[in-house]
Amino acid sequence: MRVDPLTVEDASSRYLLACRGLRQPRGWEVRPVLEQTFREYGLPRAIRTDNGPPFASVGLGGLSSLSVWWVKVGILPERIEPGHPEQNGRLERLHRTLKAETASPPQSTWQRQQHAFQDFRSSYNEERPHEALDQQPPAQRYGPSARPYPRRVNSPDYEGEMTVRRVRTNGEIKWNGGRVYLSEALCGEPVGLMPQDDRYWTIHFGPLQIGLLDNYANRTLHPLTLVLPLSPVYT
Repeated sequence: MRVDPLTVEDASSRYLLACRGLRQPRGWEVRPVLEQTFREYGLPRAIRTDNGPPFASVGLGGLSSLSVWWVKVGILPERIEPGHPEQNGRLERLHRTLKAETASPPQSTWQRQQHAFQDFRSSYNEERPHEALDQQPPAQRYGPSARPYPRRVNSPDYEGEMTVRRVRTNGEIKWNGGRVYLSEALCGEPVGLMPQDDRYWTIHFGPLQIGLLDNYANRTLHPLTLVLPLSPVYT
């Protein structure tokens, strides 16, 4: 039996908002856990993850269906550089502790494993002193977000000077009488395009600049991974 833990931790207080065992860490299993977390604790400003699925993809802007949803509810995806887990070191340490205390060896059933995760989360938040918190447990430092989960999830709007195209079901947009492939993660969503010069247009999804469109070659260029300073929000 394989169980993958999905953890959501507040980077400032180290409070563990969710610790759920998943049989398959795919977007359709991850999203309900995150949605429940957002409804209970409010929305973070950003979420830092690695570059693997279901949080990111190799597509334009590294966007996955899950991170597209984050942008639509007002959360910025923050990603570490590939091969640099130390850029999310707090969560790496948490996972090592979680594995040592709940899954070495693993529990005999999925239900028992989930009970072990729940017991760990309660102890971690309420009882365990943390060196970075002056030996206080995370519950003594944590406060929920003031940003509620929206009643309705809307696609981004764009300023008037942007050219807006809606991504088709095959991940393409119409451009210059032809079609340009962007990303299947953006199917059905509007993207904004802004000219940089005669040749290049920046491609935007909400507040994110996700790539460049080469107007001469009718193809997209991927920007380098941008690692932002660690926000005091969920990781």
